[in-house]
Amino acid sequence: KVSCLHSSVKNKAPAEVQITAEQLLREAKERELELLPPPPKQKITDEEELNDYKLKKRKGFEDNIRKNRTVISNWIKYAQWEESLKEILRARSIYERALDVDHRNITLWLKYAEMEMKSRQVNHARNIWDRAITILPRVNQFWYKYTYMEEMLGNVAGCRQVFERWMEWEPDEQAWHSYINFELRYKEVDKARTIYERYILLLVFSCNWIKYARFEEKHGYIAHSRKVYERAVEFFGEEHVDENLFVAFAKFEETQKEFERVRVIYKYALDRIPKHQAQELFKYYTMFEKKFGDRRGIEDVIVSKRRFQYEEEVKANPHNYDAWFDYLRLVENDADPDTVREVYERAIANIPPIQEKRHWKRYIYLWINYSLYEELEVKDPERTRQVYQACLDLIPHKKFTFAKIWLLYAQFEIRQKNLQGARKVMGTAIGKCPKNKLLKGYIELELQLREFDRCRKLYEKYLEFSPENCTTWIKFAELETILGDMERARGIFELAIGQPRLDMPEVLWKSYIDFEIEQEEFGNTRNLYKRLLQRTQHVKVWISYAKFELSIDSSDRLQRCRQIFEEANKSMRNCEEKEERLMLLESWSDFEKEFGSDTTMERVRNLLPEKVKKRRKLTAEDGSDAGWEEYYDYIFPEDAANQPNLKLLAMAKMWKRQQIVEEDKDVPEESPSAEETTSPASSDEPAAPPENMAEKNDSDRNTASETEQEKTYDDRDDDDDSSSSSSESDSNDENDGGKEVKEKKENKSGDEDKD
Repeated sequence: KVSCLHSSVKNKAPAEVQITAEQLLREAKERELELLPPPPKQKITDEEELNDYKLKKRKGFEDNIRKNRTVISNWIKYAQWEESLKEILRARSIYERALDVDHRNITLWLKYAEMEMKSRQVNHARNIWDRAITILPRVNQFWYKYTYMEEMLGNVAGCRQVFERWMEWEPDEQAWHSYINFELRYKEVDKARTIYERYILLLVFSCNWIKYARFEEKHGYIAHSRKVYERAVEFFGEEHVDENLFVAFAKFEETQKEFERVRVIYKYALDRIPKHQAQELFKYYTMFEKKFGDRRGIEDVIVSKRRFQYEEEVKANPHNYDAWFDYLRLVENDADPDTVREVYERAIANIPPIQEKRHWKRYIYLWINYSLYEELEVKDPERTRQVYQACLDLIPHKKFTFAKIWLLYAQFEIRQKNLQGARKVMGTAIGKCPKNKLLKGYIELELQLREFDRCRKLYEKYLEFSPENCTTWIKFAELETILGDMERARGIFELAIGQPRLDMPEVLWKSYIDFEIEQEEFGNTRNLYKRLLQRTQHVKVWISYAKFELSIDSSDRLQRCRQIFEEANKSMRNCEEKEERLMLLESWSDFEKEFGSDTTMERVRNLLPEKVKKRRKLTAEDGSDAGWEEYYDYIFPEDAANQPNLKLLAMAKMWKRQQIVEEDKDVPEESPSAEETTSPASSDEPAAPPENMAEKNDSDRNTASETEQEKTYDDRDDDDDSSSSSSESDSNDENDGGKEVKEKKENKSGDEDKD
């Protein structure tokens, strides 16, 4: 049949109108297909029908119970139905049967007891409560219901007895408060106090003590209340202190106008409670001082709060020396010397764990401040001396030392008029750990005492210890100069410059030269400059030498100065640092502007280089191409003459300009511009230009900027016109060379224009 049905269905496509599950459910709801009709109402007219009804209901309840005896709700419904029919015995029997099934069901006991109370069966109810609290003593609801029933019945003694039985099980706080409130309702204050005494010892919380004290205060027992607070503070001790207890104690005393006691309580608490647990305490203490204290009291509160904070910081990290400094600064302003000493001793006891100087730099200032406090504030020199000695004994001098401590100790001894002690301290320092700062400080000390022989000996020891220290040589020579022994000073300088290794030789040579100039020994000064130039060809030395010759008041000072510039220029031609040579020529140019003639100025100007922009290829660290970089280079006249490619560039530039002139016929021909002028032929010492050329270009030189330091090719063309030949005897050759250089310049400038 199934195969026939399948074969008869030809169109298997889905229907056009689809019916969803939601639509089916909605239609079923609308038609109420799932709702069962309500049972017919039955009217009972006689006792026989009632008995049949009862029998039917009981049979239904019993059947449900037989199906599943553990469903307590079926038992409760059954019992409540019997209760509604006033069948108390049957209901009681049902509850008892249910308790046999599950005697730990709280709801079952409650319903059972409520039924007995509704039926005014007091003894039955008491029996049920007794059984319930015996089987389930930790269920507070049974106890609350039981005590409430007894109190409602007026059985105060029985209610108290139930409470006593309850308290034996050590219930929570609310149970104790219920017992206390019960006694207070009947004005039994002594009994309530007894309950409190048991309560606070059983549940050890500060809030319970506070409630007990407030109970005493509320009933007018002020002395008892204060005694409770004092007992609480003593009971908890310093390990389990609570700020709420002290706040409540302080507020109690404040209401009793005992302001001094309040202040003592707050200070006692602040000294013992950690800072992060005493925020409320600080707040109430500040409020109290603002209301009842003076300005000093308010300041004490703030100081106390800060002290508390610092104590917490140093406890968290004893090696936090900045926190110790702040703490000590605070206690020094307000505390007595013994308290300050105690804090200092605690601070210096935290020795850095590693013997490295960088870890000791902050720590050593604790000792310095300690010693200064003892000397300046307490004015106890003997204790100050002990502090210095203890500090010096603690420092590992073989690894490192602190010159500041030694110097402060010596200065302290001098203030105490103990000169021998100060010298002994410094001698010990130099013997244990010689150091530049120590030697320098010892020398300054003896200088202040005007002990010059000792200073000489100390300088000798200093130079034995550190012969490369130029400053020490200079200071030693200055001392001899002040004392008027010039030969010793000169000998010291000679020894100094003869040392194989110096840290700042330029400063030493300058001091030696200045010394000779002050003594007006110009011959010695020249010799010094020559000796220095044999060691270094630095441009600043040449310039200083030239300025020295210029400063001498003599007839040939200008010639000497110019001669030095000439020698410097020759010696620096092969210098790799072109900026140094440019600096020399600029200094020479400034000299010629002030003291020279037009001819000498023109000669120096012809030596100035051209500033050109160039490009060079950059390479990264890994060898890859990093692009191009532009930089400025200086080309001196002799360098330009040695570069043949410049001639080709100048010829290309001239050809380019001729092409432009031929194309633009309307523009009248003009004299060569500044860019088309030629540069002079290079030579080591260019001769002065002819007089007629110098006169021709006087006006041009006056208008041109002669102080310009950075010159390009175009900037120098105007000046090059005035010196087209280097000597009169070879004028034709020079003119030909000038044309070639002119062509080079033009070609080069043309290429630059194209760029």
